[in-house]
Amino acid sequence: MSEEASKRAQEEADTPDLECQSDDSSDEGDASGDTEMDFLRSLFSRTLGLSPGEKVLDELTLDGVARYILSGKCKNIICMVGAGISTSAGIPDFRSPGTGLYANLQKYNLPYPEAIFQIDYFKKHPEPFFALARELYPGQFKPTVCHYFMRMLKDKGLLTRCYSQNIDTLERVAGLEGEDLIEAHGTFHTSHCVSFLCRKEYSMDWMQTKIFSEDIPKCDSCGSLVKPDIVFFGENLPARFFTSMKMDFPRCDLLIIMGTSLQVQPFASLVSRVSNSCPRLLINMEKTGQSEFGMGLFSFGGGMDFDSDKAYRDVAHLSTCDDGCMALAELLGWKEELEQMVKREHALIDSKDAKKKDKEASQNSKSTGAEAGKSDKTE
Repeated sequence: MSEEASKRAQEEADTPDLECQSDDSSDEGDASGDTEMDFLRSLFSRTLGLSPGEKVLDELTLDGVARYILSGKCKNIICMVGAGISTSAGIPDFRSPGTGLYANLQKYNLPYPEAIFQIDYFKKHPEPFFALARELYPGQFKPTVCHYFMRMLKDKGLLTRCYSQNIDTLERVAGLEGEDLIEAHGTFHTSHCVSFLCRKEYSMDWMQTKIFSEDIPKCDSCGSLVKPDIVFFGENLPARFFTSMKMDFPRCDLLIIMGTSLQVQPFASLVSRVSNSCPRLLINMEKTGQSEFGMGLFSFGGGMDFDSDKAYRDVAHLSTCDDGCMALAELLGWKEELEQMVKREHALIDSKDAKKKDKEASQNSKSTGAEAGKSDKTE
């Protein structure tokens, strides 16, 4: 071997195996990265109080939720509901493509769909809102299976409160009372003058008369517009929403979320107000409320987690709200009771409506007869 070849062989023997070194370095880097990520998760969790809680459900299914309710450990249930619980009553939701309310407002010539619920636009152009109110006004629709399921929770002493985004008052028609309800986005139940200097209150009957006579409701005292107490964009939520939230959610044993896209704040953030051990059941046509990217990256936060390997409390039952509630009622042994309640309550509503129509027809008949009598005397 030449002196040059011998020298080259010696250099190769002294040179480290770069390929092997690269593999080892990669493994060490991955391990280091995992350790750093674990450290960050732990740090953020400790700092923000977001450590995973105890697993309460024996199975992340509707069956698991039913067994938990029947165990006797679940005593305080909160329901969070949106427009999806009323669609089977004939009331459109807001955001469904094609059928949602915002997709069918062209006839009102709005600059954009949401304008119909914006307070500044309303004060200048109240006509579109009141025209829509005639179509959707409470009293024309019956509560759904979902509404009556919540009534059953109340009757059985399990409902702490229902937090509703809806303005249709169907929770009240189904039998929930003021104390059972937080109407986060307001209600048609009362109305007020929009003037800050006046704020005179008006009843639901007064507002109904105005709306169906196609009069723009004006205050008797100051002449300003009168608006139902529903929360428009640009207005604050009721104070009771915030005070009750602080009291109710920390002691919640089960959060049931139904018929909402969880896109409107601050309502959507309520899902993170329960304890980290509290199970959360979503009954909806699609999954919603999952963690935002930043929170999901570290595997913590208030967002819903249905599918990751770290999921431990969130259950998604994808169906209509009525079907989901009936399925849960069946697992609880309440199905027949729920079916009978819906049938009985709907019959009562039909009976009241028939009596009301008969009374109105009688009054109209008397009024017509009186007018005819006056006419005869004049002649």
